[in-house]
Order: sequence, then C-alpha cells, then structure tokens
Amino acid sequence: MHEILFSIHFRHFFWYPVHLDYTFTTWKLIGYIGVFLFAGRWIPQIIASRRHQKPVMPALFWYLSVAGSVLVLSYFTFGKNDSVGILSNLFPAFIAIYNLYLHEKSRTKKKEVVA
Repeated sequence: MHEILFSIHFRHFFWYPVHLDYTFTTWKLIGYIGVFLFAGRWIPQIIASRRHQKPVMPALFWYLSVAGSVLVLSYFTFGKNDSVGILSNLFPAFIAIYNLYLHEKSRTKKKEVVA
C-alpha cells in the first residue's frame, strides 16, 4: 500500500517558479479522507445548531469524528509510523467514542420512558 498511486508536479505557482512534487500513496489517500471527514464534522454541527437556534452536537458529528480519527490513526500507524500523529489522534478518538456511547445510552433511556 506504499506504492505511488499518482504524482502531481508543480513547476510554477502562479508567477513564482517552484519545483514541488506531490506523490500520493494509498495510505496518504486514507489520511486525507480521514482529515476531510474529521474537518467536515463541523458542517452537520452548524446545520443542527442553526435549526435549534442554540449550540447542538448531533450524533453525525461524533460518527464523523470517529471515522476521521480511525482513518487518520491508521495513516499514522501503518502509513507513516509516526508516534506524534498517533498520540495526537488517539485522544479525540476516545472522546468521540465516549460521546457516541453517551448518545446511544440516552436514546435507549428515551425509548424506555416512551414504552
């Protein structure tokens, strides 16, 4: 999975001559998808907060947090083997998993009260 999928070469950036080469491996693609999921979790949060006219953290926020964290963790663990990246993404993953647990627990309590 460390083989190069594709490369992008920049020889000029607008008017400035540069020589930048970006290579994309499968692991790097997994890492980018994880970053986009983790950063994109704020979109459903903003939408939910606008609907409720107060700050709200919907379950989708936590699902995107977990998915993004797992992908970024896998990139840093298997693709890059970087302990700093692993440690910096472990804590948010545990927080997101815990918040999902609390969310599911509160949903089952609501179902029990209704039934």
